[in-house]
Amino acid sequence: MTTSLVLTVIGSDRPGLVSMLSATARSHGANWLQSRLTTLAGQFAGIVHLQVPAAKLDDLVAGLRQLDAKGLRVIVATSGDEDGASPNVSLRLELIVQDRPGIVREISHAIASHNVSIHQLHTDCYSAPCSGETMFRARARLSVPADADTSALRATLEDLANDLMVDINFDELAVQAAG
Repeated sequence: MTTSLVLTVIGSDRPGLVSMLSATARSHGANWLQSRLTTLAGQFAGIVHLQVPAAKLDDLVAGLRQLDAKGLRVIVATSGDEDGASPNVSLRLELIVQDRPGIVREISHAIASHNVSIHQLHTDCYSAPCSGETMFRARARLSVPADADTSALRATLEDLANDLMVDINFDELAVQAAG
């Protein structure tokens, strides 16, 4: 029997952090399944999905906690069972708007008000080619219950787009099992 873990990791960026984390996982029999790792403002940060034999779980968690002394903070969460989850529709949302505080809050609030989950969110800022203004770009994958009214969600986001003067692309990707 195996256990799935989701790790959140953060530490001052330097060479060898991924190597240190992966060596700890491997030395305790864990399999590295998925990760999203990046450097932001001089900090290495990420999330990692591991699977470990249940008998080695406690030793792995203890080993991961020891990484704190080496400058890598690791938070461990045991993953829930997603078997039997209802099918969802996956939607892609892309938007570009002139940057200002509060954009993520407004978009995420609109999405949550329709009982929709954000499964992936990637954001960045860049300088507009002609004007030099700072632009905010977001790309998200949303998980919508299959029986939900996606046209209502689309209308809410389009109304918000008009208020924010954003360029939004909103496409249905596929029907899939949740997770």
